[in-house]
Amino acid sequence: MTRQLEDSASPIGSGSASPPGAARTDASRIGAGALAGIDRRSAIDAVRLRIGMAISLGLLKPGERLPDQEDVALGLSVSPITARRALASLADQGVVVRRRGRAGGTFVADEPPREVLAELTASPAESQAVNRLVDRRLLFECAVTHYAAVNATGEQLDELEQLTREMAESSDWSAYHQADEQFHQLVGTASCLGTAVGVYHETLAELYAYFIPYPIELLHKSNGDHVALVAALRAGDGDTAVEISRKHVDILHRSMFMGLAEDTA
Repeated sequence: MTRQLEDSASPIGSGSASPPGAARTDASRIGAGALAGIDRRSAIDAVRLRIGMAISLGLLKPGERLPDQEDVALGLSVSPITARRALASLADQGVVVRRRGRAGGTFVADEPPREVLAELTASPAESQAVNRLVDRRLLFECAVTHYAAVNATGEQLDELEQLTREMAESSDWSAYHQADEQFHQLVGTASCLGTAVGVYHETLAELYAYFIPYPIELLHKSNGDHVALVAALRAGDGDTAVEISRKHVDILHRSMFMGLAEDTA
């Protein structure tokens, strides 16, 4: 599993992608789409599942400290109350532990109950749905990248470059996810494809409702794709830019949870 991620250098691009300035609500994220939509999970159960899968797949290690509660909410694109209740539920079941004091916080339990983790598993229907979303995003990504190479302004390219620096400096998956979200939104906006940009953002939002936490080292490696993409856009090299984006998205078939689960089966 880890070998696949390291070879691809492209784990989940992270960042749900509603247009900039849109309100972050459960109804527009987990609560109304993706995980909750297929098996009618609540927003809280969807967050529990996403964290549980990350633990089961070894992406979150025993004893690892999770970001602060508000950052977990931002990183998973849910409301703070949803994140709080999901973490409280996982703590009650012994999947995570909470410690008080200056060095306190929420940590992955040293030995999370296997029976609980076994319940926090996506269904085959969900895996199928994510693969279809990846294919849909692949088509959109190639289109918006091509037109961004033609239409992106110098100011937009500078902002994209700044976001790659923020991702490189991120210390956890939540901070990375937030910068990555803005990055992909901006590539779409820079394409100047009118109302099609909104459809692209909607597809991103659906797909990234399945985002699970990743080790920051792997996310930093994935950021190399973003850096290369900005360089190609700045050079007006549409062919190279599209190929970078195509590979960056196509690898999601293997680096998102459904691909990792198959690799460990």
